[in-house]
Amino acid sequence: MQMINMFYEQLEDAKNRKVPFVIPIGTIEYHANHASCGTDTMVINGCLRELEKEKEIVICPPIWYGVASYAVCTPRPGHIHVDEDAYFNYIYCILKSMIYGGIKNIYCVPHHQTENAGLMPMTIACHKAAKRIAMEYMEETMGKGWWGSDAYASYYEDLGSEDDPFNYIKVIPLIGADAQKKCGGFDHAGKWETSLMMGTYPENVDLSRCEKNTEWFAASAVEASEELGKHMVACTLEWLREAIV
Repeated sequence: MQMINMFYEQLEDAKNRKVPFVIPIGTIEYHANHASCGTDTMVINGCLRELEKEKEIVICPPIWYGVASYAVCTPRPGHIHVDEDAYFNYIYCILKSMIYGGIKNIYCVPHHQTENAGLMPMTIACHKAAKRIAMEYMEETMGKGWWGSDAYASYYEDLGSEDDPFNYIKVIPLIGADAQKKCGGFDHAGKWETSLMMGTYPENVDLSRCEKNTEWFAASAVEASEELGKHMVACTLEWLREAIV
């Protein structure tokens, strides 16, 4: 279900049944000459589109702009960087509205600088927002000292469960570390990411433009294929089925 198409009663029902609410977390970023600048966000959308066919989830509106940084290129059209502090505040406000609205099963799914599921500025901002909200929400609703109260004597037994307030918001990469290995590789605008894009939005890849590429990271894009992309989507879905519950 796409959140923007849902009526209030449907959203209330999904909230009450703790259906996963999934937020695609991407960037608008330079992907050399052969792939569109929305690649990071679009591959998330494409994979969730497939997951939605077999699993009940609420797909929230994507967060297109992100902490792109200027590591991959200098400032140019189609590369939009949001400062980490501003980004954190934006994510914080979105997640806070959802938590205070009663949604307690939220997944932030980034696809940017997530090699081996590592922590980088954009992902860290999401984790920081999630943990701050959990602390503030529990203190405001349960009072100071909530964790040390007898009401939370089962905290360690509930750790990681739906009753764990620090589990209300999960931040998971689109492709987990093991899934990346199953895919065969992981990169930026090269063979692997270009293939993933071809497996989700092939119309947004034009391999004939690879001849204009000069950067090392895009050199392998000529080896990309839709067949490999479909394989990567399958590996990603296998990971997401287990990670989103």
